[in-house]
Amino acid sequence: MKKRRGLLAAEWITMGYMVLTLLMMAILRDRIADPWPMLWCRLAYVVATLAMWALYRVLPTRLTMLARIVVQMLFLSWWYPDTYELNSLLPNLDHLFASCEQMLFGCQPALLFAKEAPWPWFSELMCLSYISYFPLIVLTTLYYFFCRYKEFVMVTFVILASFFTYYLIFVLLPVTGPQFYYLAAGTDQIAAGIFPNLGDWFLTHSERMAAPGWSDGFFYHLLDITHESGERPTAAFPSSHVGVTTILLLLALRTRSRWLIAVILTFLVLMCFSTVYIMAHYVIDVFAGLLTGVLFYVALIKVHSS
Repeated sequence: MKKRRGLLAAEWITMGYMVLTLLMMAILRDRIADPWPMLWCRLAYVVATLAMWALYRVLPTRLTMLARIVVQMLFLSWWYPDTYELNSLLPNLDHLFASCEQMLFGCQPALLFAKEAPWPWFSELMCLSYISYFPLIVLTTLYYFFCRYKEFVMVTFVILASFFTYYLIFVLLPVTGPQFYYLAAGTDQIAAGIFPNLGDWFLTHSERMAAPGWSDGFFYHLLDITHESGERPTAAFPSSHVGVTTILLLLALRTRSRWLIAVILTFLVLMCFSTVYIMAHYVIDVFAGLLTGVLFYVALIKVHSS
């Protein structure tokens, strides 16, 4: 792979997302209580990205290229909760999605799934599947780095660009998901098929329901730690867990590696169930994640190739 003098496509897509969210912050500045942490973190991102670019210019090796991508991926854990700071300024739409779920299924699957499958082993399997998300991203990225390096930059662009496409949707479409909406609305009302419009409730509230399942389980505790560290009332539709894992499966299919395909396919199937089981998403979020994952993959491959 030849030396790349400018920013990577993955870095440019993040910069573009940052500019778009800065514009939104400017438009909604009167409603943002304290914009400075958001601004300082954006500045930190720019400094880190330019520093890694400068390092690569001085020492253009595979390891410094990997370091550039690692920095971009590490910042994903900050960009995600940042979507809450913006979408909480808009009217919440969970009542529409819960109503659609009720119309399609005649119930709220997220409210009933864990009750119908309370077994500890199943709970642990669901929690493991949900937290497999980032390890699968790391696995796919490192596979391409070590085994198909010529496609490494393209693959990391597809992964990172898909994240920021989802993040932009999350910013503009404020849906929190069952674990937040059910608690705020009241599970009695939800079970009775009543879905109140909460307006700007999540502008000042971020409480969530505890995940159902076997609370003494090892993977349950790992899931709880993950939620405590980064979960916010945001990012329910579509399910980026399902969408990005779908993209990882399509990237695995490009490699024709049987073991990589088998691992990601297994966890994708389980994730479609687990994300509803732990009440992170509505079922319609899962279907939307599958569809958008395929669409984003096709579109982003063409964008990078053009």
